Amino acid sequence: MSRKITIDPITRVEGHGRVTIHLDDYGQVKDSFFHIVEFRGFERFIQGHPYWEAPVFVQRLCGICPVSHHLAAAKAIDQIVGIDPKDLSLTAQKLRRLLHYGQVFQSHALHFFYLASPDLLFGLDAPVEKRNIVAVAAEHRDLAIKGITMRRFGQEIIKTLAGKRIHGILAVPGGVHKTLSEAERDYFLDGNNIENIDTMIEWTKEVINFMKGYHEKNRKLLDEFAYFPSGHLGMVNDTGDLDLYDGKLRAKDFEGNIILNDISTDAYQEYFSEAVANWSYMKFPYLKNIGREKGWNRVGPIARLNICDRIPTPLAEKERQFYFDFCGNKTNNSTMYSHWARLIEMLHCAEEMKMLLNDPDLLSGELVRQGKPRNKGIGIIEAPRGTLTHHYEVDDKGMITRCNLIVSTTHNNDAMNEAVKWVAQHVISRQGNITDGMLNQVEVAIRAYDPCLSCATQAIGQMSLRVELYNSKAELIDTRTKN
Repeated sequence: MSRKITIDPITRVEGHGRVTIHLDDYGQVKDSFFHIVEFRGFERFIQGHPYWEAPVFVQRLCGICPVSHHLAAAKAIDQIVGIDPKDLSLTAQKLRRLLHYGQVFQSHALHFFYLASPDLLFGLDAPVEKRNIVAVAAEHRDLAIKGITMRRFGQEIIKTLAGKRIHGILAVPGGVHKTLSEAERDYFLDGNNIENIDTMIEWTKEVINFMKGYHEKNRKLLDEFAYFPSGHLGMVNDTGDLDLYDGKLRAKDFEGNIILNDISTDAYQEYFSEAVANWSYMKFPYLKNIGREKGWNRVGPIARLNICDRIPTPLAEKERQFYFDFCGNKTNNSTMYSHWARLIEMLHCAEEMKMLLNDPDLLSGELVRQGKPRNKGIGIIEAPRGTLTHHYEVDDKGMITRCNLIVSTTHNNDAMNEAVKWVAQHVISRQGNITDGMLNQVEVAIRAYDPCLSCATQAIGQMSLRVELYNSKAELIDTRTKN
């Protein structure tokens, strides 16, 4: 009797998704699928709008990482007005970078403290009432306060630069529309203010030390849980350093061999294609020269650490070296190391923000430049969840005629499906009985990638989980519901 287990929706992620796990007549896993069940349609309905609306319009894709869409679109629109990333004024470049690092910092804090920490602090099989931020605040008050404050710091950076924490505006075609005032800058540097950049650096280092201890105590689990070989994709600068705002695309295979060698982001179409499946609205990007089956790549923190030669800030680079010394490989393919990598990126962002806040270019300088107009623009950025692509084409009147978006989570689509399959094959009982701990481990594997399934805000705590078990005649024989 073949059976199917359905997990709908996946909780503590941004957006809505569903997992189905199919068992054969002997109760063993035959197949598994991670379904994205929402359709957004931004690629289509932005057509016909003037190009200058894109950076404002597309950030409505997401309430968690709108800055990433705002800046990726802005980089593309810069090209339409004739400006490449390195042609922006220094003031515009640095203000955009500060906005971006604030975004990554707050998004990583949200994921680690609010979404991932309950699994780490209470265990993968902890009772359901403990698997939430409320339980973390009750039993680990100091950690929760730091997490809330660290996220708020990043949001305040965004608000100061863009006017609002969510869906604000800084970038305009060819630059930015404002600088920082001295008072605004000094607020984040003031040592008498607990929410200052030096405190953020120290707190991030403390959380990294916690993560080191966690890995030492749980090494076998973290090494093996949802382990599988894959390619890894991200951006590096001209010297091979990690760069979250601008650079060249690099990919490595599971052993660390380069499979995409620092190509211009403008040439992404020559190297990448996208597949579709009849069971998901999310696409499957892959490298053309390798092919659909093996040409997909992980993106995000674990991938970025794998593909870069170094991190250009000293504290984060020291932690990167320790990270790889600990795991013992030059390329890490263990899903659960994503959380540690995410914290190292937080430290890098904090260091970058400190340098930028002390840079006088933020306070004055040329804001906007314009070159010879073009009919195409491509903007690629390293969003919190990974490599994000915005590509626009316009007609002679400046109206958008084509839009292609490759959102970070689509790159991780295959990886998340592999992670679900690993849990299904290694954790689910061969008899097919449903346990709450088993279901949570499926979600843990997905949550490690911090997916933004629909690029929309999730209402944390208001989603229920319903699991249904069917026999080969499609008859419902068992149900579990988690609120």
